Amino acid sequence: MSDHDDSTPHPSQQDRINPVVFYGSAIAIVAFALWTMAFTEPASAVINAVLGWISDTFGWFYFIAVVAYLVFVIAISLSRFGKLRLGPAHSRPDFNVVTWAAMLFSAGIGIDLLFFCIAEPVTQFLAPPEGDPATVAAARHAMELTFLHWGLSGWGIYTLVGMSLAFFSYRHGLPLTIRSALYPIFGKRIHGAIGHTVDIAAVLGTLFGIATSLGIGIIQLNFGLNYMFGVPENTLTQASLAILIVVFSAISAVTGVDKGIRRLSEFNMLLALLLMLFVLFTGKTLFLLNALVMNVGDYLSGFIGLSMNTYAFDPPTDWLNGWTVFFWAWWIAWGPFVGLFLARISRGRTIRQFVAGTLLLPLAFMMAWMSIMGNSAIDMVMNDTGVVDFGEQAMNNPGSAIYLFLQNVPWVGMTTVVVTILAIVFFVTSGDSGSLVLSNLTSILSDPNHDAPAWMRVLWAAIIGVLTLALLMAGGLGALQSTVVITGLPFAFVLFLMMLGLFKALKVEGLKEDSYRNSMAGHLSGRTALGEASVRNWRHRLRRAVSFPNGSQARRFLQEVGEPAMQEIHDVLSDEGYPVEIVVGDNQDRHLEMNVSLGGEQDFTYQIWPRQCAMPAFSIRDTHAGTHYYRLEVHIIEGGQGYDVYGYSKEQLIADILDQYERHLLFLHTQRELPGGSAVMPDDPATAGS
Repeated sequence: MSDHDDSTPHPSQQDRINPVVFYGSAIAIVAFALWTMAFTEPASAVINAVLGWISDTFGWFYFIAVVAYLVFVIAISLSRFGKLRLGPAHSRPDFNVVTWAAMLFSAGIGIDLLFFCIAEPVTQFLAPPEGDPATVAAARHAMELTFLHWGLSGWGIYTLVGMSLAFFSYRHGLPLTIRSALYPIFGKRIHGAIGHTVDIAAVLGTLFGIATSLGIGIIQLNFGLNYMFGVPENTLTQASLAILIVVFSAISAVTGVDKGIRRLSEFNMLLALLLMLFVLFTGKTLFLLNALVMNVGDYLSGFIGLSMNTYAFDPPTDWLNGWTVFFWAWWIAWGPFVGLFLARISRGRTIRQFVAGTLLLPLAFMMAWMSIMGNSAIDMVMNDTGVVDFGEQAMNNPGSAIYLFLQNVPWVGMTTVVVTILAIVFFVTSGDSGSLVLSNLTSILSDPNHDAPAWMRVLWAAIIGVLTLALLMAGGLGALQSTVVITGLPFAFVLFLMMLGLFKALKVEGLKEDSYRNSMAGHLSGRTALGEASVRNWRHRLRRAVSFPNGSQARRFLQEVGEPAMQEIHDVLSDEGYPVEIVVGDNQDRHLEMNVSLGGEQDFTYQIWPRQCAMPAFSIRDTHAGTHYYRLEVHIIEGGQGYDVYGYSKEQLIADILDQYERHLLFLHTQRELPGGSAVMPDDPATAGS
């Protein structure tokens, strides 16, 4: 990531385990798993009692919280801050849109779409929370509820976490952990008990969220294997499946994001798309397209009412606990996992691009998938007399729903195999990305782009498998859902702190931009000074415009102009008592950097980085000229500024450095004058050259 000369971390900064977070969360999870397996009935009773209390006391809170998260991320993306990059100003995305969408989708939903795409629409149709079942109105409302549970609201949670983590890690050099998003509120105290507590809460929520998904998938896959090969549906089979998934997840996680997780995600997205299109074109195509348009309209027009409907006058408590409250808690529990993973793959995108992509890309696929699969199933229940028992079976045994559905679709053998492959690969993508994220959350990494060592990913994959099996033994799907609602509650409050932290940090960014705009008109800047000089000496200006320096010329400029300019400023500031440091990169990493320490306030950094560029076609080159030239671009703490100082005189370069320095001082002054102060942000000059 970083281009600065201190690319090799100090021994104290090497990647290593975070003992408090790792051992604290691992011991808690293993103890819980052993308790549930050894004392199954008492554990189930305790879980249900805690669930009842949370649902009765905080059910309304989940509704408010989920709407607040979504409104916040949309408001930020539409504001002036939407143009800020999740990384230095010059950074660009590492993955193209298609690959990025496949990875975020596979990690963010995965196996659950297969489980619920038939089970939920049919259940909401036959047993709605209000109104008459098995009617046209019930069919429309069933799809509204399905869209609500899988649409914008849940992805708003992922977006909030991912945006916060990427902003603080890639733009301000903080670790890629949940605690970093709280830096503007607590400052360096995030490295103590506060940060450990927040990260442990994130690890526990993530573990239970992943375990729920894998448990749901195991139930479904067990039915599929029974359906196809007669494999018995019992605890032994489910334990075997859990072990297999752990092994495959560990292998994939060890290969890293760019290989295993990326390729599996792309493969699964393509396979899911083909299955959806197959159902569309072999079924009632026109009906399904009309239903899709109607469902989208119903969802969007009724979104606010659906999002706030707590059924206060006649609450269907069991339905709320099993559906909306469960889903909101599940999304929240998955927030640290998917949010961190989204941040890990989204460096370089603007906030607006990130929010639009994470909200709209999954929403579009989800709407199409749920509508086509769900309406096909509802239509079977309503109109096909040959599948009378299908609806009841799908509702009472959700794991069987998609296999029972495929019995009434052409080429049942092929589609059943496809669904089984999808389930297995979705298993692996959820497990591998989960173990990767948990490893990173419980480590201290010297670079946000680094991942924890392979042994930790394998260990977390095993812990996920043990917890999943323990919850299945404690009560199957009900226990999985209950523990998610319980563990999601603490992190729901952390998300509000993340909102506050991000808002305070963005205010600082806006203040910095305003300070730069309101600073001196620039008559001292190197660029303006160069312009004035050019009026007096147009030949110098023309030579600079048509010069395309090679590597040795760029290095000579840094040595003969850049270093003397910085040294003169260094001498003056040192005489005034300011600690000033000049860094000269080595031959492999040749750059110049000047850092000025400003006490307890944000330090100032000015860097000049050579950037290799393709030689333009219009350049006049001799036979010895190469195919590339170098621009000497200025970087400050926010990243690259996009202009080239090659050809500046020493005086012009000094003026440009002073211009940036004065802007920074004005920003600090304006920040101090704000009522109530402003957020404290970390100093990390390394991010400027990232």
